[in-house]
Amino acid sequence: MLPSLRVGPHTVIALSDGAGPFFAPRSEAFPDATDEQWAAADRFDPGALDAEGRWWLRFRAFAIRGEHGVTLVDAGIGPAGSPAAAWAPVPGVLPEALAAAGIAPSDVDTVVLTHLHTDHVGWAVVGGEGAARPFFPNAEYLLQRAELDAIDAINPQLRSRLVDPLRSTGRLRLLDGDAPLRGGGRVIATPGHTPGHQSVLVSAGRESVAVTGDLLVHAVQLLHPALAYAHEMDPARARESRERVLRAREAGVLHLATPHLTEPFVAR
Repeated sequence: MLPSLRVGPHTVIALSDGAGPFFAPRSEAFPDATDEQWAAADRFDPGALDAEGRWWLRFRAFAIRGEHGVTLVDAGIGPAGSPAAAWAPVPGVLPEALAAAGIAPSDVDTVVLTHLHTDHVGWAVVGGEGAARPFFPNAEYLLQRAELDAIDAINPQLRSRLVDPLRSTGRLRLLDGDAPLRGGGRVIATPGHTPGHQSVLVSAGRESVAVTGDLLVHAVQLLHPALAYAHEMDPARARESRERVLRAREAGVLHLATPHLTEPFVAR
């Protein structure tokens, strides 16, 4: 059974697409982290360090099944030949994970792309040049306008590999900040990691789940939110976004649904 969490009428399901090492030492990814901070992070998430001392990442998407459809948050690393193939452990297994959850690609009515890094968009569009098509044929794909505006600084190849096929099929909708989701919950703008990074928040009563994207990428940032990640485009804004989301726990129980930590759900 796949890991899942129920909040009110919503079930958030963790979908693994693969696992593998980061492409650089974690000390380079978090140059300001102290030995004490690393020790605390390793106690919290020992699975993030492999036998060779490498940072070991999980690559996940999350499905949110509600009363009015299925929302997918992010699209994993993708098949062989996907844009993430240069560094991530493709081919991914997201289609098999969806099938295990009882979800067909055609069941997904909304895909939220948290940002335009290749390990988060891999299954969004499949097929080679001239045959590219949305993998989720009935879904509306949501992206922040600020993210698209910054695509040349993030990854210009995604214009032709991702954005153009979505636009040509009428499947791309650009957002300007926070927005409700038709299946319940809402998109919240969490810029910093990239200019148009976004997350998803689902709430019921005093309980919430935040699907974080790369708002935080390692337990060291969960324990020490002020720590900058070397691949954040605007570290100060990323810190502000991270701290703002983590403060939501003051209103009740906050669960974080994270793509890269060992456990998919972490309570704060």
